[in-house]
Amino acid sequence: MSKGFLIYAENTDAVDYIYQAYTLALSIKASQAEFRSVSLVTNTNNIPEKYLKVFDKVIPTPWYDMPGTEFSAEHRWKLYHVTPYEETIVLDADMLLLEDISVWWEYCGNFDVRYCSRIKNYKNEAVLHDIAHRKTFIENNLTNPYCALHYFRKSDTAFEFYKTLEFVIKNWEWCYTKFAPQHYQKWLSMDLSVAIAIEIAGMQNEVLDNLCPLEFVHMKPAIQNWPVIPESWQTTVPHFLNSQGELVVGNIKQFKLFHYIENDFITPELVNQLEELVNGR
Repeated sequence: MSKGFLIYAENTDAVDYIYQAYTLALSIKASQAEFRSVSLVTNTNNIPEKYLKVFDKVIPTPWYDMPGTEFSAEHRWKLYHVTPYEETIVLDADMLLLEDISVWWEYCGNFDVRYCSRIKNYKNEAVLHDIAHRKTFIENNLTNPYCALHYFRKSDTAFEFYKTLEFVIKNWEWCYTKFAPQHYQKWLSMDLSVAIAIEIAGMQNEVLDNLCPLEFVHMKPAIQNWPVIPESWQTTVPHFLNSQGELVVGNIKQFKLFHYIENDFITPELVNQLEELVNGR
């Protein structure tokens, strides 16, 4: 059964998300022992030849039937329908995969859909209640999925879930008013849409579970337990990628999946290091 990672990346005037996806793909190729296949879903054909070498497939984003939102959330439900794999792990472009995660495939392979619902800060502390960013979820008693990391396999159950998610995305203002009226969110969010799709479908047990190993380090400054919240985490703690591909932040080695969120974190030097790691395998 084919297994692989899928990244959605659509460039904007401000951010080169294709560059981020390339960097993530390099980190996957450098860190994974068995499942190293990576595909890209995008709206552009203008991809540098060097980038194409790390992607097994580049898939055009289908069905452009809605105006673009800031993070292209209106397209992300489509990943289920275009993935070239029987089993897929979806990752946000602004991440690095630092360690082998074969155990994730082993665990998730027992299920049809699994979303990450647990994050940590760079000190490896669990973020139990993200009041800074998740008031809408908390006040409306919704589940806590993070679409930046999720798994699905081709199945009837997964198909039905992603059809429900499609409905929420296409009718998000009505759905947010109906299912998340408290602390109403005025923009389309994939995380909130997934939480509402789970609520509509009644699929809490089919999508989330407390034993699921899916988790990542989230670098939003407000969840790092700092007394003063900076604008950028990079101005507060030092970080470096060593020659073994280990990322150290504030003298703490980061585990598995790192969500750096700040676009200027990816530098030519870091990319060169990852390219050398991949070429040296």
